[in-house]
Amino acid sequence: MISGDEPLLVGEAADAIRAAARAAGADRQVFFIDRSFNWDELRLASQSLSLFAQRRLFELRMPSGKPDKGAALLAELAAQSAPDLIYLILTDKLDRKVSDAPWVQAIEKHGTWVPILPVEAAALPGWLRARAKALHLEIDAEASQLIVDRVEGNLLAAQQELEKLGLLANGEPIDAALVLRSVGDSARYDVFQLAEAAAAGDAARALRVLLGLKSEGVEPTLILWALVRELRGMWQARERERLRGAPGGAARGSAWNLAANPSGRALARLKKLPLAPLLLQASHTDRVIKGLSAGDPWSALTGLTGAFAGALQASGI
Repeated sequence: MISGDEPLLVGEAADAIRAAARAAGADRQVFFIDRSFNWDELRLASQSLSLFAQRRLFELRMPSGKPDKGAALLAELAAQSAPDLIYLILTDKLDRKVSDAPWVQAIEKHGTWVPILPVEAAALPGWLRARAKALHLEIDAEASQLIVDRVEGNLLAAQQELEKLGLLANGEPIDAALVLRSVGDSARYDVFQLAEAAAAGDAARALRVLLGLKSEGVEPTLILWALVRELRGMWQARERERLRGAPGGAARGSAWNLAANPSGRALARLKKLPLAPLLLQASHTDRVIKGLSAGDPWSALTGLTGAFAGALQASGI
């Protein structure tokens, strides 16, 4: 039995079992388990001989995780010694009550239960890089984090994004620029133009580009990423100025791996920019986009863009 709410991982685990059964010469039969399912069909199938193969794989797709009237039959089939019969049960995540049910205990005792656990948010970038390696792709940390932010925990979407990027990369390493380009190849505006205009203090152009990005359906997460990248680049430049000439002073700290290289126009505004309040406002915008704080994501992005460009006062929320 394979249970879990991660379709990609559940599907891959099931594919591995199907492939092993097929290699052993098993014939596969699929049953869709719902409230109207006749459990006698499964009992009769398990007792009849196959005309095409000695071994058989019975695949039971049971999303609810509640066999109801079939619970006793599942426990009975699990306890039977039938080496030529394989039962593969695919179900959603089981709660604690169902996990303690006799039919589940019988499967654990006489067979194998594989609970698929979700990948924690902090582990997603590493999971993505491991996936990329399995696909013989090279991806940097910035690009993997950007993909993670875009897919919001959807592993299937992350896998599909990797496969698409693999085709676009054509053997080259995958970086953040390629990720963004894959999102908006047909866009007239891009998030880098927005961030550069805001950093340079060109409020009219920055807000015009922001409006264009919105009309083209670009995700707010990508826009915020570009603005924060530019803000961190400005902060890094300020730190370089502060540490210049100091013993042991470093030009770049480990926390600034997502920083941009600001333009000359942007650096000319460095001393008067309220970077700390702007970064706090960016953090608030991130919470709004994720639904963790009240507000409209586009309004929050407009406020942040205007403040960064000097047209509005940074809120420092």
